[in-house]
Amino acid sequence: MFKQLRYRLLVSQLAVLAVILMVFAIAVRVVFARSLFNQVTAKLAALGQGAGASAEFEGGIFKPDDDNDIGGLISQEQGLQWFDLQGKVLNQMGKHLLNLPLAKTNQPRPLQVIQLQAGNERLVGVTVPFLENDSSQIIGYIRVSQSLEGFDDTLRRLDLGLAGGIVLALVLSGIGGIWLTEQAMQPIEQSFHQLRQFTADASHELRSPIMAIKSNAAVALKYREGMRAGDAEKFGAIASATQQMARLTEDLLFLARTARTPQPIGRAVDVAIVLADLAMLYQPRAEAKSLSFRITAASNLWVKGDAAHLSRLFSNLLDNALHYTQTGQVDIKAVRAGSHLQISVRDSGIGIALDQLPYLFDRFWRADQSRAYWSGGSGLGLAIAQDIAQRHGGKIMVTSQINIGSCFTVTLPADASSPS
Repeated sequence: MFKQLRYRLLVSQLAVLAVILMVFAIAVRVVFARSLFNQVTAKLAALGQGAGASAEFEGGIFKPDDDNDIGGLISQEQGLQWFDLQGKVLNQMGKHLLNLPLAKTNQPRPLQVIQLQAGNERLVGVTVPFLENDSSQIIGYIRVSQSLEGFDDTLRRLDLGLAGGIVLALVLSGIGGIWLTEQAMQPIEQSFHQLRQFTADASHELRSPIMAIKSNAAVALKYREGMRAGDAEKFGAIASATQQMARLTEDLLFLARTARTPQPIGRAVDVAIVLADLAMLYQPRAEAKSLSFRITAASNLWVKGDAAHLSRLFSNLLDNALHYTQTGQVDIKAVRAGSHLQISVRDSGIGIALDQLPYLFDRFWRADQSRAYWSGGSGLGLAIAQDIAQRHGGKIMVTSQINIGSCFTVTLPADASSPS
């Protein structure tokens, strides 16, 4: 139990840390990418304005300077285009040029328009207006473009760095988390062991006084001469309460003992024989209530485990079935399905409400309707049955309908090494 709890606690811590680191990494990437992109566009805008300063405007016509030095542009993987007011290309130079129509503005401010070209080669372009010196009117446009290969490569390296940092942080946090989880669980585990030991000791010490009370109550009920009126009923109540206390202490002692032992390895057990023994034990109780009691079991239903514990498992299910069934039948069917055994205990009793099924195997939990019908249980029978099934590598499933009945199905792994 504590091993699973440590694992869940460690995984939860790492999951929370992973989410925090991913959010942080995404935020860093977004901020960095935006800042880098703004730097690229600002640089292109400055280049465009510098190229515009070397252009001329004669006779109402915008004329780019053909003698402009483009060596720097080519070496920087950039391109330069001049446009007239209608968006017609007047001249262009450089290696990376946008194929998109010109996106222009008719206002001197803002001074730039940004365009992105997708495809095999991603490009970014910045268009700046060319202004007439005298009137400050727009007489043309200059678009500077650049490949985004370097930009994308920088982001890829950033992504790899962030991803590697997250993985490294998780690994280191996992190593540290194992130690911290161990330190945090030690006092809890110690307290649990002390509580479990106290439960076992208290249950063991209570057995003697409970048996003494039970014996004296039984003697008093056997020899009723000289009792005052109503004393017999009082001793009967004492005997009933003592019986319930004895069952509770036995259940608590069983849980405390089994919790301290590892998973049972046991030996090969034929479930058919276990059920046959239980049939002889419970047949008189079923006949006393005029119930139809049937057990149908295939032969050689072998499992690896503890015969006494398996008998306790099925006896708890039978106790519930017989207690909660007034009329009708209680049927047990055991078959082999592939690599597992399926043993179902079906009754036609009061049933269990659908909203109560999730709590059915909780310790000390009993539905109100069950309490009203039978107050002799401790609320531990089904919890013990589920614990035994799980310790044998199996599980218990239940289906039920109010006033129709319930069916508890125990699934256990079959022992393949046993005779078939």
